[in-house]
Amino acid sequence: MQSSRIAGIGHYVPKNVYTNADLSRFMDTNDEWIQERTGIRERRFADRLEETTTTMGVEAAKIAIGRAGITAQDVDFIIFATLSPDYYFPGCGVLLQREMKMKEVGALDVRNQCSGFLYALSIADQFIKTGMYKNILVVGSEKHSFAMDFETRSRNVSVIFGDGAGAVVLQPAQKEGQGILSTHLHSDGADAEILAMFYPGSHANKWMPEKPGYPDQELGGLFLTTEQLQSGSALPYMDGPAVFKKAVVKFPEVIREALQANQLSAQDIDLLVPHQANLRISQYVQQLLDLPDEKVFNNIQKYGNTTAASVPIALSEAWEAGKIKDGDLICLAAFGSGFTWASALIRW
Repeated sequence: MQSSRIAGIGHYVPKNVYTNADLSRFMDTNDEWIQERTGIRERRFADRLEETTTTMGVEAAKIAIGRAGITAQDVDFIIFATLSPDYYFPGCGVLLQREMKMKEVGALDVRNQCSGFLYALSIADQFIKTGMYKNILVVGSEKHSFAMDFETRSRNVSVIFGDGAGAVVLQPAQKEGQGILSTHLHSDGADAEILAMFYPGSHANKWMPEKPGYPDQELGGLFLTTEQLQSGSALPYMDGPAVFKKAVVKFPEVIREALQANQLSAQDIDLLVPHQANLRISQYVQQLLDLPDEKVFNNIQKYGNTTAASVPIALSEAWEAGKIKDGDLICLAAFGSGFTWASALIRW
């Protein structure tokens, strides 16, 4: 069966830099508090009126397509991962297809939050393996800043996230043993509500347990109400400590699964590129796997958590910095809302 490889990669981040000190102008926080909990020093926010999730994805896609040595007209399938689409519907995949003036190709949108890019990569890998498509564009893009609440009540969430996009072009591998060796996808919705944004028109209260720490039990109704806006019940919600506890278990678990599936060990990894959720999580996983600093790539310090975009942005930066060479074993891993988690092992 034909394996797939990343033939081109690119990323885009907005020019607007917001430091921790900048955020302290709007909420009760400071640089030390944020860095101690997340490792983040600054993040990028898109231009509110000119940049969207789609337009950032387009910029990253242009670079990936150029580096793959093809044109937009050569792309025969699009997979777009995001939790912050331009519209509730349609999805960003068709908007990117229109913006890039592509031919009438299929477009698939993936809503798996922080694991979205790896889910999208796994789907693309299957299409290449079966021979259905030859040039698949996989995009992860997020514009969190338009929906975040910059008040003290939301600081546990709002200090973490940033905007940006990453993209890859997947093609059939040219050499035996090259490309994506395996992908591994998981989910468990038992505790979905501890990291969620509840849609006002849904019956979200049906699923919400009656215990302290959870959002307003009365959330619901046909429209977003003034009361919901004022109370913050319709804003993103996260139980940080609970998420951390799950992540530090599932991250190393899914990495080891990928290694075992290919009869390899952590010592065989040349570079681990984890989803940039929290620097403390990445460092914990690094210690658990006994990996030296040079074998783990983190850029959350500069960009914050860009959810579906974080893995392709980090992978693109690592490649541009010369940290990825032909023949290297690259491990990608992600964990996020749902909960979903995933890994991919790649022979570059």
